[in-house]
Amino acid sequence: MGVRRIIALTLGWEDLPKSASVHGASRAERVREPVPGLLLETDDGWLLLDTGFNTALLRDPALRRRFYPSPNYQPELPGPGEPLEEALAAVGVDLADVTAVALSHLHVDHAGGLKHFAGRVPVHIQKTELAYGLSNHPEPEHHSMARIDYDDPRIDWRQADGDVEIAPGVTALLTAGHTPGHQSFVVDLDPAVGGGGYVFACDAADLTENITEERPIGAFIGVTADQTVPPIRRLKEIAARRGYPVIPGHDPVAWPTLTTELATRFRL
Repeated sequence: MGVRRIIALTLGWEDLPKSASVHGASRAERVREPVPGLLLETDDGWLLLDTGFNTALLRDPALRRRFYPSPNYQPELPGPGEPLEEALAAVGVDLADVTAVALSHLHVDHAGGLKHFAGRVPVHIQKTELAYGLSNHPEPEHHSMARIDYDDPRIDWRQADGDVEIAPGVTALLTAGHTPGHQSFVVDLDPAVGGGGYVFACDAADLTENITEERPIGAFIGVTADQTVPPIRRLKEIAARRGYPVIPGHDPVAWPTLTTELATRFRL
């Protein structure tokens, strides 16, 4: 049994230097990258992968200055309301329909929507990621983790220590490098909907060229740039064995293309 529907969500955008995604790229070259989310219909209910921004940190001027201090990085929200609520409503799903959440990692563009789920549903994460994010040290915030997003005693953390199946047809893969406990996801589609599947790299590979050319990613913690390539190769090997594509996490061409492909396949 596998996933019956996949819905790609765009929860905002980020205007930033390409060097943030590809090591060695020119800082003068800029890209406008989508902020992704994925909604998966499983036998356990709707599973949400990543949650976008915390709107309060963007809309309050003082909080924005603190958590987004660099003029080189400009986050954008897609509308006037809460991005998750608006994106889910557009595909006929209510926040209350989400039965579990999984985070690729704790960066502000992935963990900011956890406020909608604290005290409500389990949240899957790698043990090493949560330990790093909650360490009593300023370093996580310097690496774009806002503790206010995820330091909530009501969150029902489900901590993994390596690869683990988190729902029928959904496997989290430890792909550390971008952050200490970053995880990517393999999604197997149910034969009843045609089978097949996808490997979602998340921020283990932001752009298509990180995958096709095996170029190191631009942002990493605790490793060298070259050490971010083996996780990419591992994802490619898994995808090749299964016959699945590898989907980059923030590609401005690949993500809207996938969004349309999935909408067509699942008649959204």
